[in-house]
Amino acid sequence: MIPENIVDLVKGATHVVLATHVHPDGDALGSLLGFADVLESQGKQVFRYLDASVSHLYDFLPTAHLANTDLDAAMHFAEQAQKAGNRVVAVALDCGDAERLGDSKDQLLSISPFIVIDHHRGHRHFGDYVWLESDCSSTGEMVYELALAIGATVSGDAAFCLYVAIVTDTGSFRYESTSPRTLRIAADLVEAGVGPDEVAQRVYDNYTLARLRLMEMVLSTLVVHADGKIALISVNEDMFEKSGAGSDDVEGFINYPRSLTSVQVAAFIKETRKGVISVSLRAKGNVDVARIAAEFGGGGHKNAAGFRFSDKSIADVQALVLDALNRAIT
Repeated sequence: MIPENIVDLVKGATHVVLATHVHPDGDALGSLLGFADVLESQGKQVFRYLDASVSHLYDFLPTAHLANTDLDAAMHFAEQAQKAGNRVVAVALDCGDAERLGDSKDQLLSISPFIVIDHHRGHRHFGDYVWLESDCSSTGEMVYELALAIGATVSGDAAFCLYVAIVTDTGSFRYESTSPRTLRIAADLVEAGVGPDEVAQRVYDNYTLARLRLMEMVLSTLVVHADGKIALISVNEDMFEKSGAGSDDVEGFINYPRSLTSVQVAAFIKETRKGVISVSLRAKGNVDVARIAAEFGGGGHKNAAGFRFSDKSIADVQALVLDALNRAIT
């Protein structure tokens, strides 16, 4: 059920600033770019703001080149529109926490009204209006529903972006969040011109040699615990340097330890820059990794969550994570 006030605000807006979380994944980028196309089809002016340039993993998305990392330009866009008497709204997509907006958080939140559209179970409410659907497969699915609610046409480009959003956040429809409605929406998007084979090739057959070398190094760190129920992998700065890969290239690596038959929960511990270590958790069955992530100030979904530290070593983090996972499975 989409809040009526959000439908009205989006319908009535003439200028929209769209944003999402830092280090955006396929759902975040697909939702933002797809929604921008939907809004522009209704004659609205849209600013696609990102904290950093689109990752090479997703630069195939239609209109990815229109994303803008200039925060001053985004604020100028909103301020000039307001001064001219236009109706301006800001929308954060797929962002479960204001902090995930990054260093631009305070300035973006100064745009009012500020709408939040999200599906994370561990969502921490922020903004003026929130539409939260924790049982929804993806923010992309929510954007499609909102497009229908405001009477917009979903173009081929928008359909492609939203299909990528849904596919990546459902693990190609493998996760329990995949509902009958998810599949019906996917069918609608295919009917709009999306080729599932093309999306699969773009999303999954996109490895560089450097990325493959990095994967080899990361998988060599694999250790299992608790009779094979827990699996851990890790990456450090030295591996990035030796392989020539970037921090974006680790996306999807967590799925390999998770794929082990005996594993109930997998963790990927990443040293992505000096002093910052992030942890990604993936689970199967009844282990709720969102609760584990919440213990460390993070969040996410039941089967996919994460958190980060800025004052610990990889070894320290590994010990903390292993203890938490042991408690979770027992």
